[in-house]
Amino acid sequence: MKQALVITPVKDSIQSTLETIRAISTNQLNIEHIVYNDFSTQETKKKLEKNTEKLNFELINLEDITNTPSPNYKLVLQLAQKLALKKRIPLIIVESDVTIKPDTFIKMLEFNKKTKKTGLVGAITVDHVGIVNFPYLKFKTNTDNIIDTNRSLSFCCTLLSVDFLEAYDFENLNKTKDWYDTIISKKALELNFKNYVLMQAPVEHKPHSSRPWKQLKYKNPFKYYLLKLINKRDKI
Repeated sequence: MKQALVITPVKDSIQSTLETIRAISTNQLNIEHIVYNDFSTQETKKKLEKNTEKLNFELINLEDITNTPSPNYKLVLQLAQKLALKKRIPLIIVESDVTIKPDTFIKMLEFNKKTKKTGLVGAITVDHVGIVNFPYLKFKTNTDNIIDTNRSLSFCCTLLSVDFLEAYDFENLNKTKDWYDTIISKKALELNFKNYVLMQAPVEHKPHSSRPWKQLKYKNPFKYYLLKLINKRDKI
């Protein structure tokens, strides 16, 4: 029996994507891993198809099931929720700029099993030398192993419990948004679940490797926010 459904939404950035998938393939649990290809280039699509058997994942090309332009995070979450509930297993989101460790899922699932009213469980993100980085800089000075937080979790590497998936239907997600980690974090709290960040389950995060255009935010903030407004993208 599979112990978790793991999903990775993908939009090009094939190098970091394959690093993410390769790391997931070395995890120590029996999982089901689905990669959702969100209208990437044909080159990316072919490389993903080439590695499905080698790296043990299922590839779903969203172009086969929707005409809605990327990003299609809402659709991915809806599809994954239905499958996780059908199988009665937790959903773990691992984004394509994150590299997990072999025991990451073990730590997340063990915590989920022994903790009541868990909504979301996030793995702390670190850089290549182990220093806490974006998006969890707010927890950088924290000395606790487990953080019970009312602040929003990121979907970098996050588990959503079966109980929470049953309590909130992702069909109700706001259609005008692009990303849903903040919305879903808040919804879990509204429904009296608790959200946690595990400081002893670090995963390496390469910020915005999955969305290279966001690097402009640091190089030229004015231009970044201008383009964000004009192109109506990255709506949180």
